[in-house]
Amino acid sequence: MRAGCDGHGAAQALQGQRDRGRPPLPALALPHGLRDVRGGHRLPAARRRGLHQPQRAPSQDPLAARPPGLSVRVDVAVTPDGLDRAAVPTSTVLVVDVLRASTCIVTALANGCAAIVPVATPEEARARLAGLPEALVAGERRGEPLQGFDLGNSPLEFTRARIGGRAVIMTTSNGTRALLAARGAAAIGVAAFVNLGAAAAWALAGRRDVLLLCSGERGARSLEDHVCAGLLAERLLAAEPGADATSAAREAAELARPYGKDVGRLARDSSWARHLASRGRAADVAACLTLDTASVVPVYRADVDKVVAGRG
Repeated sequence: MRAGCDGHGAAQALQGQRDRGRPPLPALALPHGLRDVRGGHRLPAARRRGLHQPQRAPSQDPLAARPPGLSVRVDVAVTPDGLDRAAVPTSTVLVVDVLRASTCIVTALANGCAAIVPVATPEEARARLAGLPEALVAGERRGEPLQGFDLGNSPLEFTRARIGGRAVIMTTSNGTRALLAARGAAAIGVAAFVNLGAAAAWALAGRRDVLLLCSGERGARSLEDHVCAGLLAERLLAAEPGADATSAAREAAELARPYGKDVGRLARDSSWARHLASRGRAADVAACLTLDTASVVPVYRADVDKVVAGRG
C-alpha cells in the first residue's frame, strides 16, 4: 500500500514539473446563450429542447391531405336498382328524394321530430304503430296521402307543433324504398336541396367513398333527384380536389350545372314537379326547390331502424 501511494505521489510531482514550463490553457469561450452551469445563465427553453430533440414537422390535420391511394370515390346511382352493391359496405350513402320524402325528413328533424322510422308498405307502417303507440304515421302513394294516416308527404305538414318530440313512421312510393335499399352501408344520410351543403360536408367528413343514391320514380330516373345528386357531386369534388369521380358522377355534375343558381327551374322542367303542381301542391314544390335552408343531416341508423338528426 505504501509503495503504491509513493508511486502515485511521484507521478503527480513529475506531471507538475512538466506543466510548470507551459503557459496555461485559455478558458473555453462559450456563446452567451450556452453558458448554463459555468456562466450561471440558464439556456433558453426552446434551445434546450433543440439540443435533445429533433425538430418536429408541423402537425397536419389527417382530413386535410389523404395519400393518393386513399382518395374519395364519388359515384351516382340514378335509381336503387343501379346501386353498386359491392361498394355499399365501405361507403357513405346519401339518399335523395327531392319531391318529397327526403325534404320531409330533413324538415321533420329540423323541427324537433324524435325520429323517422322508414318502412316499405302501408301495412308495415300500421303494424309498427302497435309497438310505438305515441308515434305518428305518414306516407303517400303516387303523391296522394294514405287513408287513415296522420300525415301525408308534404314538408309543410311537418311543423314543430305537429311532430315536435314525436317519432314518425313513414312509407313513401320511392324515398323510403331507397333508404331501405341502402342498409348495409358504412353510413347512410338523407340529402335534398334544402340541406345540400350540410349533407355534402357530412358525407365528406366520413372519409369514405360516397354513393349518391337517387330514389327515382317507380324504378325510372327522376330529373330533380339526378340534378340534386349532381350538385352534391360538384360540392364534394370541389372540397376534395383529389377525389375520383365515376363517369356517372361526372355526368350528373354536368347535368346539374345549369341549375346551380336556380333550382327553381325544376318546377317547369321536372315532370313530377308539374304533376304535383297540377294536384294543388305547388307550395310543396316551391318548398322542396330551395337551396341550403337547413343544417340538419338525417342519419339512418339501420341497427335501430331509425333516422335521427345529425349535423353537417
